[in-house]
Amino acid sequence: MRTAKSLSMLSALFLCAASCMAQNMAHSELFTADPAQSQVAFTLSDTIHTVHGTFHLQSGNVQFDPSSTPPQSHPMSGLLVVAAASGSSGDGIRDRRMANDYLQAQQFAVATFSPRSYTGAIAPAGDSTIQVEGTFTLHGTPHEITLPMQIHIEGGNCVAKTHFAIPYVQWGIKDPSTFLIHVNKQVDMDITLAGKLSPSTALSETRNP
Repeated sequence: MRTAKSLSMLSALFLCAASCMAQNMAHSELFTADPAQSQVAFTLSDTIHTVHGTFHLQSGNVQFDPSSTPPQSHPMSGLLVVAAASGSSGDGIRDRRMANDYLQAQQFAVATFSPRSYTGAIAPAGDSTIQVEGTFTLHGTPHEITLPMQIHIEGGNCVAKTHFAIPYVQWGIKDPSTFLIHVNKQVDMDITLAGKLSPSTALSETRNP
């Protein structure tokens, strides 16, 4: 009799755990960025002027659990891919030098960001502010980074914005400074990702391999 009761309790616990897991999986969301509506903008200053430009987002998929319980860390996965040779600042000669001499786009064709987790809460609608931890790979080298991110969700649409600085010289990119012109050693990035949300069931599906 005692064994039967124990088995019954174990079965109930198992069913409860399975139900909780199913609910968690059902609440996962997949964000798919639309490159045509998204923007990867950069700003780089030197002693003479300030250069503004953009890069092209090739693709972006991020999977997350839209939890409303801060400040715990919540799982996140996916991959954002930017074409290294797509830099456009309005000066063709400068852009070719940036792609070929500094970013070496022939060898390192893309820059990527792979999110791992986020801290904060993502509301099912309206505005949210979170901190996203992940790996930023530039010039073939991975760097751990935390990005502040503002999110706006409306229906099935989502817009995520972040501003951060890349210490590109420290990260191994050649310094473009000359004897007369001194270039800032970090480049400011302003990224806007616009796209759609859809239900998802497994956070591991979009994780960077």
